[in-house]
Amino acid sequence: MKTVVRFASICAALLAVTMTAPAASAADQAQPKGNASVETMRVKGVEVDTQATDETKQIIASNPEVAAAAANVCGSGYTISVSAARYSTYGSTYTWTNGKTTGDSYYDKPICAVFFNDTGVAHSMGIRLKDNYTSTPDVEDFGTYSSYAGPVYQSKGYCGQAYSYMKVGSTVRVDNYLTVGACN
Repeated sequence: MKTVVRFASICAALLAVTMTAPAASAADQAQPKGNASVETMRVKGVEVDTQATDETKQIIASNPEVAAAAANVCGSGYTISVSAARYSTYGSTYTWTNGKTTGDSYYDKPICAVFFNDTGVAHSMGIRLKDNYTSTPDVEDFGTYSSYAGPVYQSKGYCGQAYSYMKVGSTVRVDNYLTVGACN
C-alpha cells in the first residue's frame, strides 16, 4: 500500500512540475562538453552507474517506477542514477547525471539531486548539493513541501555531497549527507 501511495504522490508531483515549473536556466543545468563516460548497467530498467553503491542499486531495484519518476523531476538528459538513500519512512534522496563531462576532470559531471517526502504530509525539508570544488557555492532548496525538495543542480557535482533535511513537528528526522558518485 505504501508503495502505491508513494508512487501516486510522485506522479501527482510530476504532473504539477510539468504544468507549473519554470524552465531551468542554462546556469542551472550545465551544457555537456564531452561524451558519456560513466559506465552504466540496468537495474530493473533504470540506468545506474556501475560504481554506485549496493544500497543505491537496492533502492532502485525495490521500486524502479519511483526511481524513474525521480529522474523525470530532474529533466531531460538526467537518466543515470549515481546515488540514492532512503531515510526510514520519511524520505528518499536520488542523484542523477547525464554522464557528460563539463570540465577537464572525470568528476566534472552535472548532477541533479531531489529529496522526496515519503510521508505524504507537508514538512519542513530541504536538499543542498555541494560539488567537488570548494570555491563553488552550494545550491539548495529548503521550505515546507509535501512532495519533494529540489531539483537542485551542480555542473561539476560528481564526487560532491547531497545533504537532506526533514523536520517532523519539532523533531529533526532526516539530517544526512550522501556522497554523489564513486570517488577515489
